[in-house]
Amino acid sequence: MTGVRLLALAAVSALSLAPATAQPSPSAVQIRVWSFGFAPNPIHLVAGQPVTLQFVNQSGSSHDFTAHRFFESSKIVAGAAPEGEIELQGHETKTVTLIPRAGTYPAHCSHFLHESLGMKDDIVVS
Repeated sequence: MTGVRLLALAAVSALSLAPATAQPSPSAVQIRVWSFGFAPNPIHLVAGQPVTLQFVNQSGSSHDFTAHRFFESSKIVAGAAPEGEIELQGHETKTVTLIPRAGTYPAHCSHFLHESLGMKDDIVVS
């Protein structure tokens, strides 16, 4: 094998061993849900940056996290928020990965009287 071919073979081998350029991993934000609140409050996210939201219902009762405008304006890349809601049974956890758009969005639990009992939050995306 000539020196040029050997050098080319070595270069191709080195490239195949080099790690691929990775896309940035989404950051993660845990949103705790209980009777009758959410935390963190407010929720701060970075516009245009992928984020995985983990909704953790710490109570034995069902609740939801409703934020129609937020979910409609975000690009959901994994999971789902049907009709802008994350419905959680008691002690259930769900995740949604999305790319949020800048703005301030209201969120609440839509179950009867839950919002008036304190289950409301703001999502601030800057």
